[in-house]
Amino acid sequence: MLYGTSRVITEHQNEGEAYATLVKVISVNILFFDLGHGTDYIYHGTTTFKGVHDHDKLALNIRQQKQFGKSPINHIYPEYYLIRINNFNRVATTSLDEWIYFLKNEEIKDEFKAKGIQKAKQSFSLMSMPEEEQLAYARYQDDLRYEASLIESNYGLGRMEGKEEGKLEVAKRLVETEMSAEEAAAIAGIDAELLRH
Repeated sequence: MLYGTSRVITEHQNEGEAYATLVKVISVNILFFDLGHGTDYIYHGTTTFKGVHDHDKLALNIRQQKQFGKSPINHIYPEYYLIRINNFNRVATTSLDEWIYFLKNEEIKDEFKAKGIQKAKQSFSLMSMPEEEQLAYARYQDDLRYEASLIESNYGLGRMEGKEEGKLEVAKRLVETEMSAEEAAAIAGIDAELLRH
């Protein structure tokens, strides 16, 4: 976790930039193994500094708060969330619980309402298909996209052609009223050459 967080920080730091521009990292770790000892299934950790003698909590001064755009000191440092999947033995009552339930049981219930979870259900069902069925489904999706593109391009082309024909018809009628081809073309918004053919 420390390595991953450190890497994110250094990868987002451009050469020569001040340390004040470092990104805030929130590290979410989904653990399918036991890490440490505890009964909860979600743990949250932040960085705080406590005085060894006075036991006071170190805080940013006003100038530093303005410089970093943050008030509590722990908002500068990475935060860690540990989600211990094996410790989750509850009914999903929150959005986060619904995701944890899915990760543990590889199932998304129809009644789950967490943002994006029903889309994940569709993707998960596709991923759990045999490879041959996945390929067939991918071909089916490609065919649908191709058909949609054909319809869109033909419809758009047809509309353009219809518009051009309509403009040409207007210009022809203007010429019949003894207007010059150039004037009629200018009013209709077409090329005068079209009227001469």
